[in-house]
Amino acid sequence: MSEPAFTIGVEEEYLLVDRATRDLARDPPSDLVARVEARLAAQGQAGQASPEFLRAQIEVQTRVCRTAREARADLARLRRAVADVAGEFGLAPIAASTHPFAPWRGAGATDKDRYRALERDLQGVGRRLVICGLHVHVGIEDDELRIDLMNQIGYFLPHLLALSTSSPFWQGEDSGLASYRVAIFNELPRTGPPDHFESYGEYRRQLDRLVAAGLIDDASKLWWDVRPSARFPTLEMRVTDMCPYLDDAVAIAALYQCLISMLWRLKRQNQRWRIYPHMLVKENRWRAQRYGFDGGLVDFGKGEIVAYAALLDELVELVRPDAERLDCVAEIAHARTILTRGTSAHRQRAAHARAVAGGADRHSALVAVVDGLVAETVEGL
Repeated sequence: MSEPAFTIGVEEEYLLVDRATRDLARDPPSDLVARVEARLAAQGQAGQASPEFLRAQIEVQTRVCRTAREARADLARLRRAVADVAGEFGLAPIAASTHPFAPWRGAGATDKDRYRALERDLQGVGRRLVICGLHVHVGIEDDELRIDLMNQIGYFLPHLLALSTSSPFWQGEDSGLASYRVAIFNELPRTGPPDHFESYGEYRRQLDRLVAAGLIDDASKLWWDVRPSARFPTLEMRVTDMCPYLDDAVAIAALYQCLISMLWRLKRQNQRWRIYPHMLVKENRWRAQRYGFDGGLVDFGKGEIVAYAALLDELVELVRPDAERLDCVAEIAHARTILTRGTSAHRQRAAHARAVAGGADRHSALVAVVDGLVAETVEGL
């Protein structure tokens, strides 16, 4: 069995905020993305920034990278370019999955055919999509292998979500969830864990049925937690929230890359990870969405809830040979730092509580949360 490339590519989506009001940038300059692209082109790299569904969003994409370390360097450059250009207009990016207080009403869609069509199709569900996600691609050239590993990786996706949570607040209220973004995204069709497919041919047949019926244009409208990319020979993980701290995002990307490598390593040894029913995996997905890593996840082999710290230790040991081979041991080890320091959801709630304790009113406390997100997004670049 030939070894896949296991290349890594990362997509990040940012919300743009007004530095004066800290609200969403309701009407950012129409040429902002073009200006970011021009700055990147001047650095010798173009085609890495694009508009997103909302005008107050911008997406960046790394180059195809061999290691997580390469991806980090590229993401640092991309974040810096977005922050610098946005700053020229009194704006700033935040690498979080929701805005702490901005109402979704009035966050207009980008004026592009694709996004206008989405707005018509999704209606009120689409208008609430003031959310951002972290997407990670791992290069797997073989179609059949891509489907086989997609069937197996679903067990681990709640573990990755739990490390990434950054959307506890929604429209000025603490949602009680660590990732309210997932709740919003669940309202869309074709989301959540993908179905189990026996082969790439079966996947294509089901996809082609949707396309032939006029329900979707192509595979890019499959918004599953993990999917075969519609554009690249990669398996794309989409379940995670954005991470304000860049090193947190890179740790999650490296862990996903190594988990995919580990599953291939098992397959080469005529082994495979047990495929659990979706009803079980969804329970862990909900626990990660609700509690982040605070409530633990179910170890279905043991049949009990296990503290996340113990599960993470097991994962790190499980992928150690892969981390060594893919040169990302340090990046994987940073996952334990996330556990010690907390995710963005923890820090946002802590910042809000400190502001309230210091006498801030409700809105001012939320402004303090935004200020923290602005600072963390560019820290360490």
